[in-house]
Amino acid sequence: MDYLIAMVIFAITTSVTPGPNNILVMSSGVNFGSKRSLPLLTGICVGFALMIFLVGVGLGQVFAWFPVLHTIIKALGALYLLYLAWLIMTSSGIGDSSTQSEPLTFFKGALFQWVNAKAWVVATGAIAAFGAVGSSAISQNLLLCSIFLVVAFPCVGVWLMFGVALKQYLTLDRYRRWFNFSMGGLLALSVMPVLYELIQEFDIL
Repeated sequence: MDYLIAMVIFAITTSVTPGPNNILVMSSGVNFGSKRSLPLLTGICVGFALMIFLVGVGLGQVFAWFPVLHTIIKALGALYLLYLAWLIMTSSGIGDSSTQSEPLTFFKGALFQWVNAKAWVVATGAIAAFGAVGSSAISQNLLLCSIFLVVAFPCVGVWLMFGVALKQYLTLDRYRRWFNFSMGGLLALSVMPVLYELIQEFDIL
């Protein structure tokens, strides 16, 4: 029971703290409302749970064998996050056809986990701390990803509600532009540790 409680606490704290997923969801809530942002929220929660399971059943070992593959994914992920940050920063919300005019879909939310630096850190950390080996590995990993799936909806959903609540105070275009600029800046800032790590790796090479 103590082990299960530890899993739940780990899932809650890592899901509710600020990160690219929560920034995207809150920005979507401000610009598109709760109903249109639900596919993104669902895609993030389901995609991350699937990611934990796949990392647990052996994807982490693939990266141990081919570390350059992990470096490539991190580099592409960092570039994609910066691109999303730019889209958010230059968006004024609904009706701005020059930038993002539609919320991200379920599929994009799920795929986003594979380029999300925080998702990789949490997934590998969860498997390292709570994963198992041998015959119990599959059941243990299923339990872990199930906990994250259940916990993620309310934890990430809180950020969506924050965005929806803020929407009524950001009715003027200039206020919404400032909000989007700030959220895009925070998303870009979250990529900086990954870029620094990549620079260090290339220096070593």
